[in-house]
Amino acid sequence: MAAFKAWVVEKGESGQSLALKDFDETGLMDGDVTVRVTHSGLNYKDGLAMTGKMPVVRRFPMIPGIDFCGIVEASENPAWKPGDTVVLTGWGVGETHLGGLAERARVKGEWLVPLPDGLSPAQAMAIGTAGYTAMLSVIALEKHGLTPQAGPAVVTGASGGVGSVAVALLKRGGWHVIAATGRDGEADYLKGLGASEILDRSELASDPRPLAKERWAAGIDAVGSKTLANLLAMTQAGGAIAACGNAGGMDLPSSVAPFILRGVSLLGINSVTTPQTPRREAWARLARELDLDALAAMTTTVGLEDVGGLAETILAGKTRGRTVVEIG
Repeated sequence: MAAFKAWVVEKGESGQSLALKDFDETGLMDGDVTVRVTHSGLNYKDGLAMTGKMPVVRRFPMIPGIDFCGIVEASENPAWKPGDTVVLTGWGVGETHLGGLAERARVKGEWLVPLPDGLSPAQAMAIGTAGYTAMLSVIALEKHGLTPQAGPAVVTGASGGVGSVAVALLKRGGWHVIAATGRDGEADYLKGLGASEILDRSELASDPRPLAKERWAAGIDAVGSKTLANLLAMTQAGGAIAACGNAGGMDLPSSVAPFILRGVSLLGINSVTTPQTPRREAWARLARELDLDALAAMTTTVGLEDVGGLAETILAGKTRGRTVVEIG
């Protein structure tokens, strides 16, 4: 069996280490589809996995990378044949199952979706887990019955991957978008994606009150903690916030007041184990609705060899939008 290049996280007596090395294909985990990976993405969770800042990795050695796009090389699953171009996000890949920051991956066929018509592999990974999560959040708000006529929509962590795609999708859907960011100099970037207003994240960082002035009808939050609690306190009656991330912490120091006095809803977004039907629906809508010029504006492309040096950067919130890793 051949060896291939992969970023590998290992754990020894001195702690966790990360290196780009040759990985023997016999070390791949069980799965019925083998994929030659052409592109992956760099996500916040990948930064956690590569640095060990949180116990994201559940087995060692681990190849990080929670998403990838590539070409099927071999398949024992009747849904896929050699030559098919496939996309994977979630399912514990890069955490409990060897992931996509490598030249090859072996996974379960039911985890895969076909590359949507209208998207290249590079564009699919420019969307990646972050953009897919943003689309699930938009769909959740729509299914709750919210429309642009209800009022503005707020997006936190707007300069990041989820936030950037969320801003572009909401703008395309006709929303007045309020983009919350703590990064100086990002106003032009966010307005270029479709934000109508820029909100300094410090306004959402104070200890939350049970209720505050109503400011928006809907929101997509990738931060959690006090930020999410303040969003809920500022959501107008009948509104909803889709919670899809925890960059600011796992806690939620809120109260029942927004829920029982204004009828606000908190919509949880699980993008990891989404069933096939809604998963494919989200990808089909991304291919139809996401402005590809906006996608290009939020995307940076790096080579596989560059990934290790970016782990700390993404955790520090110093990356903008999406980072595509070109592998093949």
